[in-house]
Amino acid sequence: MNEISPASVRCAVRETPGEDWDAFASAFPQASLYHLSGWPEVARSVFGHRALFVEARDPAGTLVGVLPVIQQRSRLLGNFATSVAFFNYGGALASDPRVAAELMRAAAEVAEALGCRYLECRDTQPRPVDWPRRTDKITLQLELPATPEALSKRLGAKLRAQVKRADREGVICRTGSVELLDEFYAVFAENMRDLGTPVYPKRFFRAILERFAAYCQLVVIDCKGEPAAAAFLTFWRSQAEVPWASCRAQAKPLGMNMKLYWELLALAVGRGCTVFDFGRSTVDSGTYRFKRQWGAEPQPLYWYRWERPAGAHPPATSGHGEERGKAMQLATALWQRLPLRIANTLGPLISGALPW
Repeated sequence: MNEISPASVRCAVRETPGEDWDAFASAFPQASLYHLSGWPEVARSVFGHRALFVEARDPAGTLVGVLPVIQQRSRLLGNFATSVAFFNYGGALASDPRVAAELMRAAAEVAEALGCRYLECRDTQPRPVDWPRRTDKITLQLELPATPEALSKRLGAKLRAQVKRADREGVICRTGSVELLDEFYAVFAENMRDLGTPVYPKRFFRAILERFAAYCQLVVIDCKGEPAAAAFLTFWRSQAEVPWASCRAQAKPLGMNMKLYWELLALAVGRGCTVFDFGRSTVDSGTYRFKRQWGAEPQPLYWYRWERPAGAHPPATSGHGEERGKAMQLATALWQRLPLRIANTLGPLISGALPW
């Protein structure tokens, strides 16, 4: 791409993406799967959120940068926007960092006009903006060898023994798409209740599987005829990612979670992937340690946040940060005690409004 002057670039915010959006994202080296225009559109169709497409164009009208944004509004948590909600990646795409910064500023301007308390841009690299930046979240990635045999050897005897523990139970691994959605969702919803977190509606996953069939796959581990563990895999270029994985509590002592991740890694190797993304974690958390044992290495995430200026009359929120933190802890503890049927009824009504 020829070098352009950021001063000559014009940013526009649209309700629908330009016809060249997906071609631009698909060709951009640093793009993630979630930069494709369909992801904000799924959030709009499933949850009713506002999808915004921030575009930068040069004087000739050529697209030189994009930034997808999802606005969420609810009585529970107010009005805020994310690039891009529900996933780890989705920051500005532009060859020139200054153009990326202009995209972010344009998104902040529309967020302010829409009354948002804040705009969060989830990026994988530093940006030349003076916004507060979170670096407590990281993603863990594993470089994959060429064959499952090489992968098994690299993982070591201890991990292999844990996987074999599950094999003694006569497990069956199934892979597929929408036809496995009920089994995946049953495990996922139960695990979310156990974590004290409202579950997404099943139609959210169905919409993704139907719209992005070429990029997604479900994996279900059956034990004694019942789904014990399950995961949702995405594929983009040479990388596999697991945004959602779950294991029933009673199946963990049998090694079903270890079996699940082994099958995910082997599947990624079989598809020719060179990197496996375990998803984001907080450093030194339980999930962080679980992923590290597979050899995954932490990669920094740069989450930038524009916040509405003080005195600009932001929407009211319930209490101060410490009070809200205590309220969330209480809500989590109460949610874990809900009967599964009630949690699965209430969860889909709430989850779309949360800042995932």
